[in-house]
Amino acid sequence: MERTSKFALQFHTTFHKKNYKFWRKQISVQGVVLAAGEGTRMRPLTYTRPKVMLPVANKPILEHLIIELKKAGFEEVVLVVGYRDETIRQHFGDGNSLGIDIKYVTQRKQLGTANALKSASHLLEDEFLMLNGDAIVNSEDIKKVISGKSMVLAVKEVENPQDFGVVEIKDGRVVRIVEKPEKPPTNLINAGVYRFTKDILEFVEKTPISRRGEYEITDSIQLAINAGLEFKAVKIDEWIDVGYPWDLLKANKEMLTKIGEGRIEGEVEEGAVIKGNVVVGEGSVVRAGSYIIGPTIIGKNCVIGPNCFIRPYTSIGDNCHVGNAVEIKNSIIMSNTKVPHLNYVGDSIVGENCNFGAGTKIANLRLDGREIYVSVKGKKIPTGRRKFGAVVGDNVKTGINVSINVGTLIGNDVFIAPHVKVEGCIEPFTRVF
Repeated sequence: MERTSKFALQFHTTFHKKNYKFWRKQISVQGVVLAAGEGTRMRPLTYTRPKVMLPVANKPILEHLIIELKKAGFEEVVLVVGYRDETIRQHFGDGNSLGIDIKYVTQRKQLGTANALKSASHLLEDEFLMLNGDAIVNSEDIKKVISGKSMVLAVKEVENPQDFGVVEIKDGRVVRIVEKPEKPPTNLINAGVYRFTKDILEFVEKTPISRRGEYEITDSIQLAINAGLEFKAVKIDEWIDVGYPWDLLKANKEMLTKIGEGRIEGEVEEGAVIKGNVVVGEGSVVRAGSYIIGPTIIGKNCVIGPNCFIRPYTSIGDNCHVGNAVEIKNSIIMSNTKVPHLNYVGDSIVGENCNFGAGTKIANLRLDGREIYVSVKGKKIPTGRRKFGAVVGDNVKTGINVSINVGTLIGNDVFIAPHVKVEGCIEPFTRVF
């Protein structure tokens, strides 16, 4: 009896190993990620890149999401792309670098999430997971959504449900989805993560155009519910949503707290101080007198210092220069940007290929200490932040001693002359004197 049991166990183990990949593919759900939108609320950063390619902890938002899908067991992802899709295709290619197969579908006109799904209908399997590419969800929550057999809508409990699509549930099932209601019936919102079967396509075809001029998947789901199909509501724990540029700072902070122990792949000269979890990329040099506090990440081939101060929750991209007497705090500095001498950058996002003249400084605190508002086309938008500096687009150049006030948005390819005070919203390709 014992010999038989050992044989059975050995056979089972061998069979399982040989057929693991086949078994996993049989039970896994296909991943479909919507990444076609521009993200107009993220301007000026999205004038030159799609929203999903904005960096958080030195990786595009979309890359963080794909990594989590890989951790959850996904072997293939279909990316629905559109606006500046070449940026996405060039970065990810066939997905080999991330260990996952990536296929692409082009949504010719960005006509909403239901239209995006329709664009991918010829590639869909019987069951699939659909996600918005501009929010980060962790692998454990993804596993919760794909478990079971029913269609699922992921929900998240938030303090400001009026800013999102609010979900009413009864006995664990979705009853109704209400977009941005003045008086939310619950504080559960639609997290943009769905487990579908191909049955949803029937209702996608019937979806009318919304008041926003789009075909929206939430309307398709409501039609399906009204027709008697059931959607299970699954609460997820982690959901990092990026609606406005300043939300990148919150997302960056959350992702930097997960970098684990710091690692030095470049060179740190004697006399430099590294405290906490700090990542220094390959080919980068931290010169003497630099003081860096983690969690912070510095990309490849950067020159840091001498004698600069980099404070926590800062991400610095590849090929950057942070020079003498520069202080950077809680900010995102994108690749190929130079902040070379006598600069202060606090609570800000600075795009690619920028160069700050000596003495250029960004303010990040109102004198009265109140919440900072951003002015966009004459409309004031609250940031929800007491400390917030500026959002600077790509290819911006400033002269010496430029002062950039709190809440300033600077478009791409702007030139700012020496000794100028800048505030408000500066359109792309402007010359400021």
